[in-house]
Amino acid sequence: MLDPLPPPPSWLQNAVEPWALYFNLPTITDHIHEVILAFVFYQFIHSYLSPWLSPVLFPQHYPNFNKRTKLNWDVHVVSFVQSTVVCAAALWVLFTDKERKEMGVLERVYGYTGACGLIQALATGYFIYDLYVSVIYVKMFGLGMVFHGVSALWVFALGFRPFVNFYTPVFILYELSSPFLNMHWFFDKVNMTGSKAQWYNGMALLSVFFSCRLVWGTWRSVHVYSDMWQALSQTWSATASSASTLDPVNISANVFKIRDGNLCVDEACAKAQAEISKYSHYTAAGTPTWLVVTYILSNIVLNSLNYYWFSKMIETVLKRFRGPAAAPTKKEEKEGVKEEEEKDVVLDAAAKLEQEHDGLFLAEDQKASVLNSSTPNLVEDLRKRKVAAIPS
Repeated sequence: MLDPLPPPPSWLQNAVEPWALYFNLPTITDHIHEVILAFVFYQFIHSYLSPWLSPVLFPQHYPNFNKRTKLNWDVHVVSFVQSTVVCAAALWVLFTDKERKEMGVLERVYGYTGACGLIQALATGYFIYDLYVSVIYVKMFGLGMVFHGVSALWVFALGFRPFVNFYTPVFILYELSSPFLNMHWFFDKVNMTGSKAQWYNGMALLSVFFSCRLVWGTWRSVHVYSDMWQALSQTWSATASSASTLDPVNISANVFKIRDGNLCVDEACAKAQAEISKYSHYTAAGTPTWLVVTYILSNIVLNSLNYYWFSKMIETVLKRFRGPAAAPTKKEEKEGVKEEEEKDVVLDAAAKLEQEHDGLFLAEDQKASVLNSSTPNLVEDLRKRKVAAIPS
């Protein structure tokens, strides 16, 4: 399916093309305007829309937040909007992109459709925003968030080679859990911790996280591993044959089906079919081994973290709704403060798997909140002890 948005102006394509070819990312020339617009859109929400609209919608809460919490709130608003928009677009492409559905095994690795490129551009624009915010507020977020932003942008940009363009809307659906995760955080900030609304949202969060990341993600990961293995095996075979004949490697004839557009009833259909092999001359040499290894290792780490964080998220959500326990000892109070910090780090780390940008920042914010809430109780306890120590 063709990109539903119009192409970028020729002057912009010409300006970007030398850099795109230098980094071997040729398809980005068709989507550079979408990357830029996505970044500007997310930054506009962060800098203007959220700071203006949030006090209107939450006049009793947002104006009273400190600077740190307001920034964190705005970041969560961007994450909420981004995940909702990109998942809706990905689902639309999955159900309507006929050319994508007709791709063979190797075409799923080397093929290209403009609609999948659009999803990739929207996600890339967000990761650029995420990296920008992490760098600007590095003292708050920490270097770890900067490295995360660089890694996420690097891995996702590889799809512009093109490489596994077919799977772009597939793995973007990891983001389906992000709106619920952000809502869970918002409930805490508007004093709805432990409410029925947060409980229902928490159950939805766990259900969607389990379904999309663990079931769907693992199942589709096996598919992409299988496709990449076949592509890599073909590359090795073609390279060995080329070494004996001294001819350059060209796998295109064995990758792409012959599509002459005879079954199409309009020009758009013919263009969409031809678009699948549009960048075949850039992928004719096959798949580099380092590219497959990088992708698989990143995917394995991500899936492993998904399983780990899911278990932590269950523990975190359930603890928020347990009844009050017996009066804790002084040691247990200290451990409780530490536990509260860890719970929020868990939630942020889960959010970071989507992409996701709050981690250390939120941990510090919640740490301050926990300590502030415990201060009156501590003062009262010391006063009682002092009174008890006075001889009668």
